[in-house]
Amino acid sequence: MAEYVIEGGRIGGIPDLYVELNRLFMTGEDWQLGASLDALDDLLYGGYGALAEDDAVRIVWRDAAHSRDALGVAETERWLRGKLAQPGTFRADDLQGQLDDLLAGTGATYFDRVLEVFAGHPGVTLDLR
Repeated sequence: MAEYVIEGGRIGGIPDLYVELNRLFMTGEDWQLGASLDALDDLLYGGYGALAEDDAVRIVWRDAAHSRDALGVAETERWLRGKLAQPGTFRADDLQGQLDDLLAGTGATYFDRVLEVFAGHPGVTLDLR
């Protein structure tokens, strides 16, 4: 089983997460992942990048607590408000509900969403440290 290490101390926000994922998984590719949970989901299915040949992988996420804070409520609010500022692109009612839940303390943070994406891939073991 191949092992990869996400350096969570390098993550200060959503853009940094994708810089780290590209550093780790996209070396040798002539393109990079965009800052999108769908892109992360696609990556974890394999077929390209470092995961092209791996059926089962273990990913160690060092300094996960730091990443959890960096991808927490404030960053998630910024991300959701950015999407709300693009009328017609995203479903505003869904986004507003997500933002309301987040601010009420019951909604998912971006970090929570990333963990949900990882959880949807049984061939990927995620080890938070």
